[in-house]
Parts: sequence; C-alpha cells; structure tokens
Amino acid sequence: MTGAATASVHGSAVLVGDRAVLIRGPSGAGKSRLAFDLILAGRAGQIPAAVLIGDDRVHLEQSGGQVVVRPARELAGLIEVYGLGIFSCDYAPQAIVGLVVDLAAPDAERLPPPEALRAAIIGIELPRIPAKAGMSPLPLVIAALTMTAISSSALPPGDCPKGIGNHISPTLATE
Repeated sequence: MTGAATASVHGSAVLVGDRAVLIRGPSGAGKSRLAFDLILAGRAGQIPAAVLIGDDRVHLEQSGGQVVVRPARELAGLIEVYGLGIFSCDYAPQAIVGLVVDLAAPDAERLPPPEALRAAIIGIELPRIPAKAGMSPLPLVIAALTMTAISSSALPPGDCPKGIGNHISPTLATE
C-alpha cells in the first residue's frame, strides 16, 4: 500500500454494488456470517451484486479522501462458513468503503444518536451501523443499503401532514 495512512483490521469486507461494507467486531460476533449473508442477499437480488473482498483480516488505506479496503494476501478468496469450514470464493481485490458495521457494539441502541451512526477510520468519517449483540445485523445492513431514513432532527418532507420525521424514502445508498 502506498497511502500515508494504513491499518490492518480484524474484520471482513464485502463489495456491494460499487462500495464496500466493512464489518468489524470481536471474535465470534458473526463477521464471516454477515459477509456470507450479504453475498447471498446479492445473489437473491435483495441488494446489488455482492462479492467478498476479505474475511477475518483486511487492510485499509487512506487514498484521495476515501478508505480503500483490500484482503490480506494470504486470506484472499477464502471465507469461513461456520459449521462447514473454510471455502474458496470469488473476491474483489479492493474497493472504497462506503459503510461500516460494528457487531456487538456497546453503543447499539433502538434509536441511536446521530454521532453513533458515524465512524472515523484513518481520519475519514463514514456511515456506521452499531449492531446489538444477539440480533441479526443483516436487516439493518440491507435497510442502510437500500433506504435512507430522515431523522426526527431533520426537516420532514413537504408532503408530511404531521410535520414529524422518521420517514423512509428509497435511495441508492451505493451511488
């Protein structure tokens, strides 16, 4: 890697559309499971096509104001499927991170404050999902990739008769 700021992370990453989902969390939190689930969701058409970048360990680099993720060379193309073993699969050699998912996050809440929905990685701020331990993070990630919530702190859309937030409108979060 040639960038000024780099890091090696115990985590997984999946390219969804044209942006990567970086999955972090403690050992046993389900990083490989979520990566595999995202690949399957891409194949099922629930989200744009998804391909593994790396499982278990990935490398991050700051480049042009963005975070680029690459697989660890010795683990490239390998993913663990709990209960079945380690499998070879197609993988992307690198991608720009567009979303961070923190599994078993201590700050996960039903209605998280705006600051909990951002993560700073190598000096770059990115959208973040803090996922509670014991809950499936897949629905949260699919929602983040396919919809944008307008928080109650933002102005509601003009067609809202009650003038309150929590409206959900479709978007392409992977643009």
